[in-house]
Amino acid sequence: MIVISKSSYQTILGGIKQQLLVLFVWDVIVTITYYYLPFHAPGLPLTLFGSVLALILGFRSTSAYARWWEGRGLWGAMINANRSLARAVGNFLPAGHGLARAIVLRQIAYVNALRCQLRRSGMTAETLPDLPATEAEQVLERANPANAILDGTGRLIAQALHQGMIDTIQQTQLEGILVDMANAQGGMERLKNTPLPAQFRVFPKLFTRLFCVLLPFGLVEALGPATPLGSTVAGTMFLAVLALGDDLVDPFAGTIHDLPLDAMCRTIEIDLLQGLGDEAPAPVTPDDAGVLW
Repeated sequence: MIVISKSSYQTILGGIKQQLLVLFVWDVIVTITYYYLPFHAPGLPLTLFGSVLALILGFRSTSAYARWWEGRGLWGAMINANRSLARAVGNFLPAGHGLARAIVLRQIAYVNALRCQLRRSGMTAETLPDLPATEAEQVLERANPANAILDGTGRLIAQALHQGMIDTIQQTQLEGILVDMANAQGGMERLKNTPLPAQFRVFPKLFTRLFCVLLPFGLVEALGPATPLGSTVAGTMFLAVLALGDDLVDPFAGTIHDLPLDAMCRTIEIDLLQGLGDEAPAPVTPDDAGVLW
């Protein structure tokens, strides 16, 4: 996620600079043709075309941002649930008991496994150092490693109940927190596995590019030699909004525009380790390009 504004314009516009260059060359060709060949620019209802296209792109961008913001809300709920679980386990289980520590540490492995799943990046046993080596290998064989870790946490809580360390009311409270985590994870997986319908991806791109192709024909008589500049500036606005929807539609794609999952997982790790009294790593900070991962 881009967090430093001084690099935002360059970074965002860099994604459409190739299209802008092609558009500018096309505008120059149309302008030269208008002046040096027997050519009459057709009267195009650009205002009508532009208004309809703006509505389509606006709706698409709103839908994409809603997905991005829902993903952020789900990760916010995940952070809160992990804090609540660590606090409840520390209060319910006997002080200094190894089971409480094991439950808290495996939550660090859980959120990092979930991060790798959502970004579809490689995951090995080294990715889950807070799990026992044998369990980490077993987890990686499952279709949903993060859910497997959460299931294991549920079994440890049931073990605490059977050993008389917690009562049924406390077990129900802890299980309720695990359910909140599972619901948040399910929402994230829904966003990841359900893209925008093809109509919302194909038609806006087609209409935007068609509009940019027709734009200089409708402006050349009014703008004359300034047509390449005016047409390119107008096209930039539509292409930028089109790119905006593409950037936000998948909040877990692992690009510079997506949610900073590394930073949020590190936040959970810091909170849980400090709650145990352990030394915690430093927070994730933006890189030299102003991007927080």
